[in-house]
Amino acid sequence: MKLGIIGAGAVGATAAYAIALQGQVREIVLVDRNAALARAHAEDISHAMPFGSATQVRAGTAADLAGAGIVIVAAGVGQKPGESRLDLLARNAEVFRAVLGECMAAAPDALLLIASNPVDVMTGITQRLTGLPPGRVIGSGTVLDTARFRDLLARHLGLSPRSVHAYVLGEHGDSEVLAWSSARVGSLTLDAAADQLGRPLTDAVRAGIDEAVRRAAYRIIEGKGATWFGIGGGLARLVEALADDDHSVQSVSVMTPSVAGVSGVPLSLPRVLGAQGVLSELVPMLSEAETEALAQSARLLKDTLEAVPLAPL
Repeated sequence: MKLGIIGAGAVGATAAYAIALQGQVREIVLVDRNAALARAHAEDISHAMPFGSATQVRAGTAADLAGAGIVIVAAGVGQKPGESRLDLLARNAEVFRAVLGECMAAAPDALLLIASNPVDVMTGITQRLTGLPPGRVIGSGTVLDTARFRDLLARHLGLSPRSVHAYVLGEHGDSEVLAWSSARVGSLTLDAAADQLGRPLTDAVRAGIDEAVRRAAYRIIEGKGATWFGIGGGLARLVEALADDDHSVQSVSVMTPSVAGVSGVPLSLPRVLGAQGVLSELVPMLSEAETEALAQSARLLKDTLEAVPLAPL
């Protein structure tokens, strides 16, 4: 499969590197308005391929996306220290209008994987601009937040993160919902596993994990200006799921007909991914408080999306 990546900044380049090393696609084309940056990243990543895979990595223009099965959109302006993801909306919406027109002209059949922040709203904007079926416009959503949640739970329990099944729902941002009540370790509830392992999840532990997940991006941005390794790995996993048609469950964002009493909203839920995009969704059992928090997150995202006047491309 041929993969296109629009935007060769930190996120796009790191995703290209992670995907190429794992050999998930035959070819990666990096496209950026800064052509020299795209060429430099493509050459640098290519030099790592003798140690990893046979994936070919090159720079190109939007026209070179022709034939791509998946296009990652990581274009846009970066998040500033202290800036919320939603503050990015007005600046990135205009970038997308230009980018998507070129992308759809070259690769009209591609699945679109959106990575630019605020990712949920940008996913909704992309779907509205292109008119594509919602299942073909997939935001990275809370795939990274979910990874953070699992990592911190696993650290507390002394387990591998791969043995922890927990999801973050809603917005990839301040209103996200950590679904504690549906989290599982093996076949056990989270509390039962924690008790058996002698590592109970006290209120203080839960509050610490919640804060660490919710504020992770802000801490990383304060320290180094942006996040890229975590989301690069997350995008690589999503490309694997789509390219391999593996029907795995991932917490991604798509335009959702109805959730928690809110209709027509882009947000993350656990969803089954395959070669055609999002195949179905699996809404976890939630507590009353979690359901209300998800509804609040959904209302926030819907109100923000609807405040942006858009016409199709």
